[in-house]
Amino acid sequence: MAGSAKSNRPLFDLDLLRAIIMVADCGSFTTAAARLHSTQSTVSQKVRRLEDLVGHKLLERGNRDIHATDAGERLLGHARQMLALNDQMFEALSGAVVVVTVRLGVPEDFATGATTQVLARFNRQYPQVKLEVMSGLSRDLLASYDRGELDLVLVKQRRGSRESVASRPEKLAWIDSAAHPSFGCDPVPLVTFPARGLYRDDMIQALETMGRDWRISFTSSSLSGIQGAVADGMGISLVPPRAVLPRHAVLGRAQGLPVVDAFELAIFHRPAADAMVMALAKVLVGMLAAKPRATK
Repeated sequence: MAGSAKSNRPLFDLDLLRAIIMVADCGSFTTAAARLHSTQSTVSQKVRRLEDLVGHKLLERGNRDIHATDAGERLLGHARQMLALNDQMFEALSGAVVVVTVRLGVPEDFATGATTQVLARFNRQYPQVKLEVMSGLSRDLLASYDRGELDLVLVKQRRGSRESVASRPEKLAWIDSAAHPSFGCDPVPLVTFPARGLYRDDMIQALETMGRDWRISFTSSSLSGIQGAVADGMGISLVPPRAVLPRHAVLGRAQGLPVVDAFELAIFHRPAADAMVMALAKVLVGMLAAKPRATK
């Protein structure tokens, strides 16, 4: 009798489960519909059918995004397993490799070097994962993440400004040109990121506290642009130590400049992220925990 009762239970439609996972990951019905090549109304109907099936509300609409209820979180965990088993079944029967895409966002100074080595090792361990990496300003990466366009981001932010999966203090270095120093100029020329960009206000505040006049001599949204402008003598700037080049001179307490320690590196992914997103996040956390290389 017990076996007969179980056999009469309704079966979950994998298409419905795929829809709610996509909405939860994107935080938006509109973005989820676009990624599923469907319409927003169709995706909404699929979520409602699931809610009718289980008898619980599964998603809550917030002011800025959509998040899962407690029942929704439980369902999402099982749904991911069911879809993964479905993929494994097709892989086993067809001999094909199931490709999982992870969309990662990193600041420009993390787009090469040690980071690419870490990503290459991850890809060798998980050859079924296709990495799509975007680099840019942290504020732009976070905006893309909030729109559901990225699965995982490593960004720079003021300490504690937004709760993250993991974080590490971000050390900074004052730099000048080794060949054409400009710190002695009056006013001091500054090479900065655009308005509202990282470090800009901190540079200005530091100089004003010292009683030094300043002027913005060069602005760029590209780290390489900042590095080149400083090296060529257009002004001083504030950058992570890993961005210091041989053509730079590092300034500090000897010049009366303060230590700027108001920033951190932070990792973000959604609570119900795919297992491969979680795995890559763990690798990035390990990378941040490693001792930074000394600046040459």
